[in-house]
Amino acid sequence: MKLFLPKQHGAWAMLIIPYWLGVAASEFMWQHIPFFIGWTLMYLGTYPFLLIFKGKKVPFHTKWTLFYMVPGLLLLLIPLFARPSIIWFGLLMLPLFSLNIYFSYTNNDRALMNDFLAIFIFSITGLASSYLAKGGIEEIDIKLFMLNFLFFAGCTFYVKTMIREKKSEVYKWISFSYHVLVPLILLADRQWIAAAALLPSLIRAFYLYGKSYSIKKIGIIEIVNAAIFFILILTGLLTVV
Repeated sequence: MKLFLPKQHGAWAMLIIPYWLGVAASEFMWQHIPFFIGWTLMYLGTYPFLLIFKGKKVPFHTKWTLFYMVPGLLLLLIPLFARPSIIWFGLLMLPLFSLNIYFSYTNNDRALMNDFLAIFIFSITGLASSYLAKGGIEEIDIKLFMLNFLFFAGCTFYVKTMIREKKSEVYKWISFSYHVLVPLILLADRQWIAAAALLPSLIRAFYLYGKSYSIKKIGIIEIVNAAIFFILILTGLLTVV
């Protein structure tokens, strides 16, 4: 059976990086494994679930929603039993996800706000994975949340300048300005490793802009960039945690 998978391959980085950085900022527990698998299945289930609201192939999309979400919810019961209060993170996601539903229903999935909502939701999982072990939120968790959001927001601006908005001067200068200002702010705050982790994003935003790359090649570059970000932040965490 061929699995029905999301087409947004860049979302896999958002699925993995915030979660495991949150684990690195706390202490690994065996419950982190079913938590991550359950969260992954829930993510896979949201793809056909959102397509239901477009009113096309509803039985097909409903089948795949249940295929992913039922085992996903069962696996999420494991961290819930270990830390019942973790449910608040799921409840926090619900109003945000309801807006994703609205964008899907109105066929406006590519809206910038919809992208930011998804980044915010994925970043919350970093807080949740850390909270599972610590039972609280510390300053490092908030910093990681913000850093994850800032990194993936930059990815969003860059990808738009390379594909859907590649002829837009507005998006071009938003992307350029964003990729310069964020590292500078981090440097001013003496967040050296965080600024260094965003440096590859700055370089590719300028150097690759205007070049005719295939969507596949752009995706590969983003995977490499995300891997560098993850490794640098993880290295920084492991030296202080």
